[in-house]
Amino acid sequence: MIPRRILQIVGTAELVTLVLMLANVVTIHLPTISHVLGPAHGLAYCASVITALLIMGGRQRVWLLALIPGIGGLLAARAASTEHQLNI
Repeated sequence: MIPRRILQIVGTAELVTLVLMLANVVTIHLPTISHVLGPAHGLAYCASVITALLIMGGRQRVWLLALIPGIGGLLAARAASTEHQLNI
């Protein structure tokens, strides 16, 4: 699988878990949902940063974007694909 695609998948998981956590807090605030989604979001966030570090290829912008919580993984995937197209 293409590493940029992996970053897109992990970034999407990061964003979805964050949105679900916030929706839970704003609406019904079930502690069980928070206990499940909190670590899942943390894992997705760490995975997006690590994946961005592995695919950055000397481009600091890619992994710096991955540090933004929530949408960083998707931004990093977009930056990796844009910079890759420019280098060709």
